[in-house]
Amino acid sequence: MSTAQVEEGLAFILPKTDQTQVKSKNKEIFMNTLLQVKSPKMMAFILMFGTFIGLFGETALNMALTNIMGEFSVKPAIAQWLTTGYLLVLAILVPISALLMKWFSTRQLVIGGLVISLLGAVLAALSPNFAILLVGRIVQAIGTGVLIPVMTSVLLIIFPVHRRGVVMGIMGLVITLGPALGPTLSGVIISTLGWPYIFWISTLLYMLLTLFAVVKIENVSEITKPKIDFSSVALSSIGFGGLIYALASMAEAPISAPIVWAPFLIGIIALLLFGVRQMKMDQPMVNLRVFKYPMFTLGTATMFLGILMILSAGILLPMYLKDALLYSAAVAGLLLLPGNAVNVVMSPIVGTLFDKFGPRVFVIMGSVVILIANFMFASVISASTPGWQIIVAFMLFFFGITMVMMPSQTNALNQLPRELYADGSAAMNTLNQVAGAAGTAIAITLFTAGQGSYVAEVPAASNPEVLAAGVKYAFYFVTGISVSTFILSLFVKKGSAVGEKSSSTVKATEPVSLRNV
Repeated sequence: MSTAQVEEGLAFILPKTDQTQVKSKNKEIFMNTLLQVKSPKMMAFILMFGTFIGLFGETALNMALTNIMGEFSVKPAIAQWLTTGYLLVLAILVPISALLMKWFSTRQLVIGGLVISLLGAVLAALSPNFAILLVGRIVQAIGTGVLIPVMTSVLLIIFPVHRRGVVMGIMGLVITLGPALGPTLSGVIISTLGWPYIFWISTLLYMLLTLFAVVKIENVSEITKPKIDFSSVALSSIGFGGLIYALASMAEAPISAPIVWAPFLIGIIALLLFGVRQMKMDQPMVNLRVFKYPMFTLGTATMFLGILMILSAGILLPMYLKDALLYSAAVAGLLLLPGNAVNVVMSPIVGTLFDKFGPRVFVIMGSVVILIANFMFASVISASTPGWQIIVAFMLFFFGITMVMMPSQTNALNQLPRELYADGSAAMNTLNQVAGAAGTAIAITLFTAGQGSYVAEVPAASNPEVLAAGVKYAFYFVTGISVSTFILSLFVKKGSAVGEKSSSTVKATEPVSLRNV
């Protein structure tokens, strides 16, 4: 039923003054509902799969790091920049994307993001040396940095509130499965074809998605073209860039070294100035007022810790399985497959049940399971650990992650009014990328420190024993993060201050009828 039909019916049962009030309210309801597009499922598929390929790229080279180190003669602290650099670009670009969405149409951003990702994948596939490979990764990261926030904002607009649990469940699957599945799939690709084919396969998929996007993507964003505040862009880039560079540098230098503390200090100062500037601006680059909504802040913090754990495990476990337990890349990837399968199966189930039961029960239960899984990793990892123990721990890890991530994200965004979706998405996704980069950098740093400590204690230790000791040491940190996640979960409640207000008035896909007004 359209608004015109509703208004026509009002004339028979309401006085004129009441008719005017209800018409006004009726229009307000329609403004708070979804935008109609011809192919919402196809749009969602293009955005989610494009983002999946980009997030898969975050960790796809983790299984190939030892191959690349040997081929290009680089150290682990340098090789890890293939992952950290990728995440660094995402952390810098994602907050700027909130501004891009106000300057460019949905079609321009989606097609542009896919084309840039395509170019980066081709460059990486053809790279004759480490420097060109790193440049290709950075270009691909730029495309992914455009797609991630656009995906979140568009899905919130084209699907109704009461279906968000399922939709965000699938999106949560994309966000967690992409980086988690990277080592598994890439292990098989590396063993059968070689690491460049990771990028050739991505290239083919990007080409197909670009063709689909040209046909199916519709414009749903509102272009306002606000004034570009270059000071905010510079402060954001320096802040996040300095912070992540410092964390990555800790892998090869002590915290007292200028290469570590100087960029860290500059990054913190720049981020503080960025925050102060955003709060004073009428049209900020990223509206930090989203953090005034308590469940959004809590959900974003929980997502931050979840991504940090995923990316830490994503770089530690492939090295451990290959170089400590001496599995081939293909077998190491397959050992991680059951955990990813749990993620695939559980995400839509949790998404559906979220709509019925809310976030609290899932986040608390999931946090407990994550804590158990990380405690297992920290306890059983050695140079002779049976593979089944790693499989069980990894399955438990992703069982818990699935129960934490999607409910936290959906509950956080549900509390925001529609006009803050883009800002909330940009803020959340920025911190997710910072978490990924921080997780990777800190994990490698602690891994290196753990190896050094073990060698000092056991000088005659074999290489697998030294590597296992480094991974075990890093998992103490991941276990500590899971304790923090559990503590945050105790404060979760349904984020209904804004989202429920509009949805209680009318369900977005229902026709507006007199019983709704």
